[in-house]
Amino acid sequence: MNPVRLADANTEFKNFLKEKGHSGSTIVAYVKDIDQLIEFLKDLEKHHVQDVKKEDIEAFLGKLSTEGYTPKSISRKINSTRTFYRFLKINEYVTDDPSLLVEHPKYQLAPPRILTPTEYRALRDAARNDARMSAIIELLLQTGIRIGELTNLRLSDVGKDSLNIKPFEKHPERTVSLNKRAKESLGRYMEVRPKVNEDHLFITKSGKPFLIRNIRTSVERYFRLAEIKNAKVNDLRHTFVAHHLKHGVSLVLLSKMLGHKRLSTTERYLEYVPDRAAESQVLSEL
Repeated sequence: MNPVRLADANTEFKNFLKEKGHSGSTIVAYVKDIDQLIEFLKDLEKHHVQDVKKEDIEAFLGKLSTEGYTPKSISRKINSTRTFYRFLKINEYVTDDPSLLVEHPKYQLAPPRILTPTEYRALRDAARNDARMSAIIELLLQTGIRIGELTNLRLSDVGKDSLNIKPFEKHPERTVSLNKRAKESLGRYMEVRPKVNEDHLFITKSGKPFLIRNIRTSVERYFRLAEIKNAKVNDLRHTFVAHHLKHGVSLVLLSKMLGHKRLSTTERYLEYVPDRAAESQVLSEL
């Protein structure tokens, strides 16, 4: 087996991820994690994929721990490394995968942040004079779509009463309904949307696509203006889930609305919605 340089393999890995349809942000995260691993391995004078052992990966993770990385962040880097090694094995660059011998650190997932009615009303009030951000916040809150899915929306995806959500990061294509509040906020935005050829639904004043990092920054700015503490963009999706569970929406239907691959992903919210907690026991017995 011919030696394969780690840096060259990482370049091929990036192209592999693109071919598999991963989002740009996911590709950047994976490649950055492997870049970090490769830089560490250089200090050990290991430059080829065949040189790397389990102990080398463990030493890398140990260094991250001493530098203050959280167990969750370290676990993510293990996942990136395992994805990298799956690519290496597919291309027959290695026969063994030392990353499988490395254990994930134990950590407890933080409960999802669910906005109270007072909080999301305050958020609406803070953004009411910004038609674009008001529509973005309302769509995230009323449909539960992911911020990446929202960023990818095109004008042609907007129907009279629904949105067509294209496949995103291997999540399936689906249609989500628009309620009155979502339609009204979207209609106000369309009245002031710049008249340009760009077909992305949400654009900047200059007519360029409104990028995901800028949307995230803008939403978080309105969280601060509304004096809502410790909230992130994804919490709008969490709030959507909790609201529908509280109002008796079928877990199976809700899972489809959210584009979850597994029902268990939706089911984990049940423990944070006391009125539906009993459903978790029923589902476990099916």
